[in-house]
Amino acid sequence: MHASRLQQLIFERRALLLAGAQLLAGGVLLGRMGWLAVSEREALSAAAERNRVALRLVPPRRGLLVDAAGLPLAENRPAYGVELVPSLAGDLEAALDRIARLVPLSAEERAELLDSAKSLRGSGTLRIASDIGWDAYAALNVELADMDGLQPVRTYVRHYPGGAAFAHALGYVGKPTREQWQESRDPLYLHPGFRVGKDGVERGLDQRLRGTPGVERVEVNARGRILRQLDSRPDTPGETVRLTIDRGLQQHLAAFLGDESASVVVIDCQTGGITCLLSVPAFDPDIFSNRIPSALWRQLQEDDHKPLLPKATQGLYVPGSTFKTVTALAALAEGVPPTDTVHCPGRYTVGGRSWHCHKRSGHGTVAMERAIAASCNVFFYATARRIGNQAVADMARTLGLGQTFDQLPIPSLRAGIVPDAAWKAKRFGEDWTVADTLNTAIGQGSLFVSPLQLAVMTARIATGQIVEPRLLADAPPAAFPPLAIRPDWLGVVRQGMREVVNGPGGTARSARLPIPGIELAGKTGTAQVRIITAAERRRGVRRNESLPWRLRDHGLFIGFAPVDQPRYAVAVVVEHGMSGSRAAAPVARQAMTYIYDRDRAETDLEKRVGERERRRRATEDAARRAAAEAAAAAAAPPSAAPAPSAGAPAR
Repeated sequence: MHASRLQQLIFERRALLLAGAQLLAGGVLLGRMGWLAVSEREALSAAAERNRVALRLVPPRRGLLVDAAGLPLAENRPAYGVELVPSLAGDLEAALDRIARLVPLSAEERAELLDSAKSLRGSGTLRIASDIGWDAYAALNVELADMDGLQPVRTYVRHYPGGAAFAHALGYVGKPTREQWQESRDPLYLHPGFRVGKDGVERGLDQRLRGTPGVERVEVNARGRILRQLDSRPDTPGETVRLTIDRGLQQHLAAFLGDESASVVVIDCQTGGITCLLSVPAFDPDIFSNRIPSALWRQLQEDDHKPLLPKATQGLYVPGSTFKTVTALAALAEGVPPTDTVHCPGRYTVGGRSWHCHKRSGHGTVAMERAIAASCNVFFYATARRIGNQAVADMARTLGLGQTFDQLPIPSLRAGIVPDAAWKAKRFGEDWTVADTLNTAIGQGSLFVSPLQLAVMTARIATGQIVEPRLLADAPPAAFPPLAIRPDWLGVVRQGMREVVNGPGGTARSARLPIPGIELAGKTGTAQVRIITAAERRRGVRRNESLPWRLRDHGLFIGFAPVDQPRYAVAVVVEHGMSGSRAAAPVARQAMTYIYDRDRAETDLEKRVGERERRRRATEDAARRAAAEAAAAAAAPPSAAPAPSAGAPAR
């Protein structure tokens, strides 16, 4: 009995312990299940919220670019666009077909979109078109409201009110490259509406113009379509940047040049501000800011007038006789008196080889001022040989040639070439020769400069100061230190340049200003682009008019005004213009006329445009007559007698 009771107590205790353990385990399991239910519900709720609510980056509006007077050069125009999320659209080809019913897409654009879609991740977005107009935007919202992944958007596009006249100075904007995204890893770079500066000031000031993106919280359905906007943080636009450019002057000169291949740079000598930085022909930067049609791209690449080249800053040219001002200053610095003379018989002979003057009969005996005014080659041949080329090269660098002016917000400025013995030894492994010295003295040979450098050189000669070019109008100009050139030496060269335009035998009388009390001083230049052989000289050098356009000489001109108190310096290069006095000097005259008498300049422009239009019509009429005569001759039967000449009696 006692043993049986003891066993029962042991059993009851064990059962109680087991029940307690079971209750504890059950409690733990119930607690875990409750905790999981609560936490999973929160997670599922968060996931549901993420599926219902999306965060969208809003690309910042780029800062404005304005001219010195505050007139817009680059702005943001409201526009309507359409985007597509390929991961939601399903059959991308079919989706593009539907969109193309309302927004025309070329085969090239479709191929580019399909290729871009391959690199998108997750819910990445394609920008189908950026400026579709209100009608297409409204139709997309109404007609295709049930299309998965379609997102008609209100946006901004970059707009350049001045058009092609400012294409090279301002540049344009475009989509970031894959390399830029990989370098930055900024998610904004993946947004289809985001643009970065691609050239010119847009690229040089990209960080200042870019701004800060905004964020939108939007409610979306299961197909990714936006149902409503919940809240947003607006974008912060980029800075408004005021440039030194005069919009009116640059547009005026672009119209004056017409179809020429040319560049013009005008600098304010007192501040260094670039008031004109023109390269023509150019392109429409509005088109370049979007998708460039391949046909247009090929056309621009194949054009012999090089519309894709920013000639004012990246074009390199032999400066021709404009460089004689440098040789003259080098000679004065080396102790050559301005009264020393050289006799010019029309050629300069060294070692049995002759270097010719542009005036075959020669200029007779000339001193420095007269040599500049008449552009006597022989004087500068003899003078450069007397002082040596290194003095000339050093003076060229002092005046700004061979420099890139890195303070300017323009990428890819070119330094050009100021040749000397060290350069030739490094470049070709050869010694410098007398021929090299003579060619360089008159701005030929291996010497290459940009129009911007020529304008800076002219401003330094005009003021006697180390003028530095600038494009940012809001940055206060620094005081320019004086050149290490004596004022009386500069006076000699300035007087020679004055005689070029205003003297009785100057080479640029066509540049005289029609404004009482204001004189323009300058120097012409004609730069050969082909080699004239001795045989051709014996036969007679061919006139530029008889040569194909691409073989004609370049025309150059540098100048400053007013002569007594220089304020503006100008450099003009007209490619294949045949001569500086004929092609470039009138452009410089027009620039200064616009600055000092705008009404007179507008009248002169109207006359020039009218004459250009009359010549065009006359050429077209002549071509039509020739075609008609050729067609009539081809249609006439072989036995037909020739038509009687005018005034002859008919038989």
